[in-house]
Amino acid sequence: MRTFAFIDASNLFYGGEKSLGWKIDYQKFFEYLEDKYEVSTTFYFGGVETHNFKHNYLETETVAIPELEKYLFNLIRNEGKTLNEADLLLLGRHLQRVRFYHKLSTFGYKLFLKPVKLYEQEDGTTKRKANCDVDMAFHMMKEKDNFERAVVLSGDGDFLPVLKYLKSIGKEVIILGRGPRTAKEIKQFAGANFRDFEYLRELLKMV
Repeated sequence: MRTFAFIDASNLFYGGEKSLGWKIDYQKFFEYLEDKYEVSTTFYFGGVETHNFKHNYLETETVAIPELEKYLFNLIRNEGKTLNEADLLLLGRHLQRVRFYHKLSTFGYKLFLKPVKLYEQEDGTTKRKANCDVDMAFHMMKEKDNFERAVVLSGDGDFLPVLKYLKSIGKEVIILGRGPRTAKEIKQFAGANFRDFEYLRELLKMV
């Protein structure tokens, strides 16, 4: 059965290791999806800090990671001495994140990355966000004729309409989500096809 996986990174891994409580080995994760569900293509949707890197979202579906890595490296090298310690550390962390994405691509993940944007909240503070829900739903619909089964790694209730549609046209849908962060309606929709990501700790944690 031809199977595609769709990963909503912002939902599944919100809060990173601190939220999850353990560090994921993404190569093991990729291989697990291949072995357990015979996944042939794994789509990964997430956000990336770009620091004014020129990215034309009208022309390309994803931020170019090799070019962004080079841009951030040169930014640190050329402007590092003029930045305060906090900003320099933040920039360094964002460069490490870009290198992490580069590693994911070498494992075989098909990346769709959006620039993180700043949103001003009512209390005057700002929030960083890269909402990829629409992108992931679009690609689930775009690829629907290329798979018989979808493994969806998200617990976001906003995906329910597209998941219901896929099921209505004969696609098998498996939800792999974090129990406490999975919407009730998604669990009800999936029924026996819901798998709790938390139970994969011993299989997928970084040693």
